[in-house]
Amino acid sequence: MNGRKFDITIDARMINHSGIGTYIKNMIPNLIGHYNLALLGNFQILESFPWSEQVKVFSANYPIYSISEQINLPRQIPESRLFISPHYNIPLLKIPADKRVVIIHDINHLVSINKISVIKKIYARYMISAAVKKSDKVITDSFFSRNEIIKHVRSEGKEIKTLYCGINDEALKNYIKPPYKENIKLKYNLPENYFLYVGSSKRHKNLISVLKAFNLLLQEYSNQKLVVLGVKHDEYFNNKEFVNLKEGVILPGYITDTELPAIYANALCLVFPSLYEGFGLPPLEAMSCGCPVIASNVTSIPEVCNDAALYFDPLNIEEIASTMKQILEDEKTVSQLREKGFNNLKKFTWQIFAQNLKNEFDDLIFG
Repeated sequence: MNGRKFDITIDARMINHSGIGTYIKNMIPNLIGHYNLALLGNFQILESFPWSEQVKVFSANYPIYSISEQINLPRQIPESRLFISPHYNIPLLKIPADKRVVIIHDINHLVSINKISVIKKIYARYMISAAVKKSDKVITDSFFSRNEIIKHVRSEGKEIKTLYCGINDEALKNYIKPPYKENIKLKYNLPENYFLYVGSSKRHKNLISVLKAFNLLLQEYSNQKLVVLGVKHDEYFNNKEFVNLKEGVILPGYITDTELPAIYANALCLVFPSLYEGFGLPPLEAMSCGCPVIASNVTSIPEVCNDAALYFDPLNIEEIASTMKQILEDEKTVSQLREKGFNNLKKFTWQIFAQNLKNEFDDLIFG
């Protein structure tokens, strides 16, 4: 430690995770230039980012949700005015920071939709409750998540701030120019038209319903393809129920953040069937790339997508298939979805996201 007091220290260990990692990647560049910033995480990973020379990196490779992180992380935190936990796995012990902020994106570990063990659920409830209690400010991504926190956790009257996530619209558009789009299509051997799923195989992401709906769609449109991102081959092909979909489903495997926009831009639409989301970035990313969105009509998704998506009941297979069919048959609706998507993004700009974060952090550091 260098003897100076940092304005902000961020636990950045989850920077390469999906969801929370995207949030951290968006947050850090927006804070640089305004604050004297320190980051905790994997030294090699954090040093690989173009902004790394503008921050101080402290090595902290402790696994999340571990005893090791609780014992060792507090020792690694430098003296700071503010410490930010981008997830509810906060340090429980006293830390050398004047104030704390926790960002709780959702509480899906506490709801019945997520079939986790009793032990994991007890841990999640304890940690989320502790995070709310010990933090000077709690930030979440949507009014839906705010209400869920209040409903499931004793917040003891603590203010919970809703700050919508932002996306770097211009950066995404840099990777959808025609030559790049074609190169990505060739690299992953993608068809001319395809439906797109971006997520994981976790139960609440509801990939199973998309596969069933796609199987139903193939009865009428036998030449259609579904590209599935975020799911490993063995997670999918080991499921005997979908052995007949082998020809129709494409799993490109790992892709980079810079390749994702072109895959959005080439798709017929994004199918976002999640059963539980605190926010959900993929629909906004898709909209930025001119990709129409069809999505679940539950949790935070209508709050985020507004009128820029076609909605379906995520447990109604026939309804999902029918909505996919509408994308194939109704060019006017597809065109309207693209236009509405671009308009919807005006609420979720990087600039608004950055200013809202800065206002909340300034309130604690200088207020």
